[in-house]
Amino acid sequence: MTMTETVSSTVELEKPAPPTPRKAAPPKEIRLSTVLTGVVITALVLGLSLFAALWLSARGDLRDRDARASEDKHAEQLATDYALGASTIDHKNISAWFTNLKANTVPQLAAKFDATAPQLEQILLPLQWKSSATPLTAVVTSESAGIRKVNVFLNVNSASAQTPQGTQTTVTYAVTIDENAGWKITDVGGLDGALPGK
Repeated sequence: MTMTETVSSTVELEKPAPPTPRKAAPPKEIRLSTVLTGVVITALVLGLSLFAALWLSARGDLRDRDARASEDKHAEQLATDYALGASTIDHKNISAWFTNLKANTVPQLAAKFDATAPQLEQILLPLQWKSSATPLTAVVTSESAGIRKVNVFLNVNSASAQTPQGTQTTVTYAVTIDENAGWKITDVGGLDGALPGK
């Protein structure tokens, strides 16, 4: 044997043996109770998540409703205060009544009252007009972008030179209040119901 033959036979001896195939591991068994527990836990998590979302949404809706109710109540009170002042007239102190007519109004509306003051005074002074009012109710009839229309209902007791015994009437004021203008009154209707006919 030559040296080349020895090396070649040695090399053949050192070759690795082919790998033996491995057996597949048997599948693990999952117990039914484990599957049911997983399903129940998943259902509980989903149910609690849904409940939390609905609860938070309802809470926000209630907060919004309460804020609107509070704002409406504020507008109703402002409108009632205005209507009471506008219906309280004493021919001996007409300037106080004009001040009440312009109270909490925007400058444009106050200017309208200033323009009509002389005509109103010419009606009230000769009649010796005197009136006072009692509020019945007030209700916000509409709201859009912070502008509320409020109807105010009053019982007005009035007396004059023509009716010294006095009369009682129910008067409705339609008052428009703009929250965006600092809760100022931008328009008033129904004033003629509290005044004598011409």
